[in-house]
Amino acid sequence: MTAGTNDDTGFAELGLRDELLKALTTLGYEEPTPIQREAIPPMLAGRDLLGQAATGTGKTAAFSLPLLQTIPAPGGDNPSALILVPTRELAVQVSEAIHRYGKDLGTRVLPIYGGQPIGRQLRALEHGVDVVVATPGRALDHISRGTLHLHDLRVVVLDEADEMLDMGFAEDIEAILQETPEDRQTVLFSATMPPRIDGLARSHLNDPVRIQIGRAPTAAGEAPLVRQVAYVVPRAHKPAALGRVLDVEAPGAALVFCRTRDEVDQLTETLNGRGYRAEALHGGMGQEQRDRVMARLRNGTADLLVATDVAARGLDVEHLTHVVNYDVPSAPESYVHRIGRVGRAGREGVAITLAEPREHRMLKTIERITKQRILIEKVPTVADLRARRLELTRAALHESLVADDAALSQFRVVVETLSDEFDLMEIAIAAVKLAHDAAAIGDGDEEEIPEITLRAPREGDRPGYGSGPGAGSGDRPGRRVSVRDADGRGRGRDAGGRRVPAGGMTRLFVGAGRAAGIRPQDLVGAITGESSLSGRDIGAIEITDRFSLVEVPEGAVDEVIDTLRRTTLKGRRPVVRRERFNQ
Repeated sequence: MTAGTNDDTGFAELGLRDELLKALTTLGYEEPTPIQREAIPPMLAGRDLLGQAATGTGKTAAFSLPLLQTIPAPGGDNPSALILVPTRELAVQVSEAIHRYGKDLGTRVLPIYGGQPIGRQLRALEHGVDVVVATPGRALDHISRGTLHLHDLRVVVLDEADEMLDMGFAEDIEAILQETPEDRQTVLFSATMPPRIDGLARSHLNDPVRIQIGRAPTAAGEAPLVRQVAYVVPRAHKPAALGRVLDVEAPGAALVFCRTRDEVDQLTETLNGRGYRAEALHGGMGQEQRDRVMARLRNGTADLLVATDVAARGLDVEHLTHVVNYDVPSAPESYVHRIGRVGRAGREGVAITLAEPREHRMLKTIERITKQRILIEKVPTVADLRARRLELTRAALHESLVADDAALSQFRVVVETLSDEFDLMEIAIAAVKLAHDAAAIGDGDEEEIPEITLRAPREGDRPGYGSGPGAGSGDRPGRRVSVRDADGRGRGRDAGGRRVPAGGMTRLFVGAGRAAGIRPQDLVGAITGESSLSGRDIGAIEITDRFSLVEVPEGAVDEVIDTLRRTTLKGRRPVVRRERFNQ
């Protein structure tokens, strides 16, 4: 492909300079995506932009290419562009993309995020960079240190703005934007457009161009690119059920979503014991370890990536074939965001969900909202698994025979010798058995997984939620009502008036309250910003004048305590520990 190819396919028509067109050609870009066609011209013209685009639509290139073209030539002391993103993984991903696009321009780009030695970031900022890609918390940290100067900014990009707000970064974003020039160009991208995104846009964007790009609809008569299937399984049998489903599916590369860090570690160990090459990814890992994990997945030395939702945000693995929800996502939007990672560029993908019996009707809610069918299937039996393994053996033998490999001739003497004593069919059967036994994975899997019979919904059931603990109680199973300012009227209190934590939750004491200006969103943002938890994982929050109480999953207690002890709340580091009953 030559640089001129882009003239025919539309990139040159967008007004991009030759260096960028050359980089796009080298990277194999053939024509702009819809979001790129719509976003690049107004950004090149200096307009503010508000874009709604789903994952995988090409929005990174949509804002990176015009940004690289419009900022001044490299060499200044202070950055000309700032890109804010919700997670460290996305910061690295966007930074790498900008480096690839701008390599012929000499653009200096720096990702800054928590979990990386700050000394390296300080040295790079001191020597001068052109583009900074940052998580809000670390960007604000550098601003307060006086090591990140924003007065020369030409462009600010807020990428995945809805995710940043969900993670409690609203105040950080406001504080950062206050430090930027008023005449800057501001670009905001978000997968969804809730009212608070509109509010952010009204406050900080000047007469923006509005763009809304969805996924390309499936053509009439064509099958959807993502096959969606669910299995209803008792919780105790989920690890075995997942292993059995993966054995049958034989994914090329799969991303498995879990709720907590502990669950990620335990499931990764289980899958490795089953013979898979699984890697864990969560907020408790150092950045170097995270980078090694992603490299193994991308170069094919790992089959499965087991991750928390927060750790996996922004990840884009090109050859992903399967996405697995080890638990039913608590919101349909999360489900859509997860499965959007497969079925791209004309390739088929598979989305698998393991639902506990009490969660099965939530699948119907997801179906209704997404207008897509999720097939409920039975977990493969031991007999199904054996049949699948036999089919794989047959396919391998067929491929070997069709190839007519000369290497087979060396084994002819073995067959001829045995044929003097045994029938050829018997020899073939014995050879197939040896090949099958040598290739089988998890052949000792004899565990019987109980079959769940789903009842039909009854009149009066809450929409989207089934029977079981919590059903019909007015609260969703797995979701807890957050108490935003304790007034003593909450339900679920013991004889001494203290709130009883929900099942599986532990209450933490934080030594700062209303008197210090602490609000629920401050605690949520501090926890989700640097831990593996999302806002949906956090339970009830009580705030008194001098301290706060927050419920977190028992398995994440140590991680959250460590996170809060390393975080400042309203400018101070509060005492953080498990709650004692006599405060």
